Amino acid sequence: MSEEWFQFQERIKDHFVSLGAEARTNARIQGVRTCHDIDVYVQTRYLGEDLVWLIEAKFWKEKVKKNQVLALRAIVDDIGADRGFIVSMAGFQKGAIEAADKTNIKLKTFDELASDTREFAESEILRTYRERINLLEDRYWSHSKRTRIEYGLRHDVIDNVFTFTGQELLATARSAIMAAEDRNYPIDLQMVLTERKGEATADSFQQLCNWLNLNLNHLDERLLNAEWRMYENGDYRPSTGRTRARDSYITELIAKAMTGKLEEK
Repeated sequence: MSEEWFQFQERIKDHFVSLGAEARTNARIQGVRTCHDIDVYVQTRYLGEDLVWLIEAKFWKEKVKKNQVLALRAIVDDIGADRGFIVSMAGFQKGAIEAADKTNIKLKTFDELASDTREFAESEILRTYRERINLLEDRYWSHSKRTRIEYGLRHDVIDNVFTFTGQELLATARSAIMAAEDRNYPIDLQMVLTERKGEATADSFQQLCNWLNLNLNHLDERLLNAEWRMYENGDYRPSTGRTRARDSYITELIAKAMTGKLEEK
């Protein structure tokens, strides 16, 4: 193996590691019928399921042919992997493209692989943020309006200063996630609240994650402190119901209105 080919494999492996997956190069994997040498072997989780991807790194001057696609299809089947990728520097012949069509073999340049798999990983991360927002919202609305005002979870309408309200924070977080799903950067994170965390815009996915972590942690901490004081004062009487899966959350509807998605339906 040439040094350039080795570096090509390492670059692919490092990309998957940067997404939080486990990846190793030159892996020897036992299949049902025989052992196989895999250029890059990737293991990750998506929607609670374990996934295995096999990547063949073709640092060739010529285009990948049909027989290389068929060979990888057989290896993927023997190992029981979920998907196989051939990453080529020179592209693919027509026969290779036809052989991979409508199969679990994907033909990519490195840039295409990086873009597609990053989007795949980001969608999973955004899903976990949405689940966390759902939990926080159920906790927030479980307390009466009077209780939320008394314990600092929202300002009173008669206040001249908009200090804090969980509703606006959650709606802003949801609208930001919707924008990220559409890859509409920069994302406006401006709120009228005087108590807020982070920057007013997110220019990248990482910046958005930083903002979500700061603000969801902030709300979580405020809820925890407020609920502890409610308990001490004998005011802890939350509604124990959860929003049903088929129902929309209040701040979800607000976020859709903010982003124009409510009108789309």
